[in-house]
Amino acid sequence: MDFEFTDDQNALRDAVRRWVEKDFSFARRHALAKAGGATRAVYAELAELGLTGLAVPTHHGGLGLGAVDAMVVMEELGRGLVNAPYAAGALVAPALLAQADAAVQSAWLPRIADGSAVVVLAQQERGKRYRLDAVSTLASQTAGGWSLTGHKSLVPAGDEADAFLVPARLGPDAAAPLGLFVVERGRCPVRGYPTQDGARAADITLAATPALLVLADAAAALEAASDVGIAAVCAEGVGLMDQLLAITVEYMNTRKQFGVAIASFQALRHRVADAKMQLELARSMSYYASLKLEAPAPQRRRALSQAKVQLGHSMRFVGQQCIQLHGGIGVTDEASASHYFKRLTMLELAWGDTLHHLGEVSERMQDSAGVFT
Repeated sequence: MDFEFTDDQNALRDAVRRWVEKDFSFARRHALAKAGGATRAVYAELAELGLTGLAVPTHHGGLGLGAVDAMVVMEELGRGLVNAPYAAGALVAPALLAQADAAVQSAWLPRIADGSAVVVLAQQERGKRYRLDAVSTLASQTAGGWSLTGHKSLVPAGDEADAFLVPARLGPDAAAPLGLFVVERGRCPVRGYPTQDGARAADITLAATPALLVLADAAAALEAASDVGIAAVCAEGVGLMDQLLAITVEYMNTRKQFGVAIASFQALRHRVADAKMQLELARSMSYYASLKLEAPAPQRRRALSQAKVQLGHSMRFVGQQCIQLHGGIGVTDEASASHYFKRLTMLELAWGDTLHHLGEVSERMQDSAGVFT
């Protein structure tokens, strides 16, 4: 199998890396986080690069690129610690809207492609953990269409988004089909707040809120979109770990104890080698996740959970080792390493934590070693 990137993918990587190096320094990122984490202006700059249209079909004004291209972009955004809601707005939302009818696609996909609209998935509910099918929000038909009643939590960049994609039950029965709706932000109360990693999230309250039905049976589409989100998390995590490890090695080469750089201490070099091994394991599973996005649903779901388990272990190990190798300065707000560690910690929880996906992998294991056959 050929794991080489194409010339176009390498050019895409270089373009994103140049933008990060030129326009998104750690000082700018730190200032944005201290100011509350609002990043709509950063998202607009990504739109100017054409990145918001990456997953949008060409006939709607996008680039129509694939999962590997998205992986390349997410790695570089992770390496630069870019805290704009790129995966939520430019990857997950188009994956869902691609299943809608032509009118809905024409209304939203061109605006997503040019960056004039940010649409994010609002699926998390209190007490539901990471189950996509555990939805209490209720949809009711009205004379004018549909209305929604319920509450959604931890909506990424919810107070900066223009609209939400909201899963809701199409009836009071728990077995009722799961529909997907578009709700414009101005139609419901939104309570925004900063998150631990310097970004923003929001809670939204739906009280007979007017909504537009996008999909009448959205369960499969939600699973596919969540897998897109997991692949994006994996790629971003690889970029974060790669840069955090580089920052740590640079620090070890300058920090001196007993008159020599601590990078010369064999025990610390072994810890760096272990962290590098975890990074490469994570990188291979990130590639695996992106390549499996086009596989049939049972294979895709298992592969993405396997990738998230490995990324969860790797992000925790690399983050903890790098902070410990920095010592006390590694947890200060002025040190970039602490911000990488916070983001890695948040990603470990995104789209299901390690234990959740370990359970998912276990449930989907059908193979036998032959002992009982």
